[in-house]
Amino acid sequence: MKKKIMIVDDDPYIRIAVRELLEQEGFDMHEADGGKECLRELQHGFKGMILMDIMMPGMDGWDTIREIANQGFLEGNLVLMLTARDYPDTKMEGLQEYVIDYITKPFEPEDFVSTIEGYLEYI
Repeated sequence: MKKKIMIVDDDPYIRIAVRELLEQEGFDMHEADGGKECLRELQHGFKGMILMDIMMPGMDGWDTIREIANQGFLEGNLVLMLTARDYPDTKMEGLQEYVIDYITKPFEPEDFVSTIEGYLEYI
C-alpha cells in the first residue's frame, strides 16, 4: 500500500510542486488549501504524513495542529512543518510534541524526499 501524504498550504503552487515531486516517488498525495480542509480530510479517515504550512489565512498551521490534537486525530499521523519561516514562533509553545520536524522553504528536492522517506518508515 502506498504511503499517504497530505500537503496543507494556501499557496496552490507549493501544493502542486510538492505533490508532483512526491508523486514521482510513488506516494499517495492529498491536498488541503487550509486548516479546515485538512480537518475534513482527517474526519474522512486520512492517516499518514501531514506537511503543514504555518502562515495561512483564517486557521494558521499552529491553530490547525491544536485542533488536530483536540479532535484526537494525531494517532496514525505524523506532522511536519513545511514553511517559509526560518524559526518557529511563540504560537508553537505547547505544540512541540506534535511536530516531528520543521522544514523550511525553499528546500533541495533530493534532501526533502530523503527526509520524507525517512519519517514515513514510522507510519
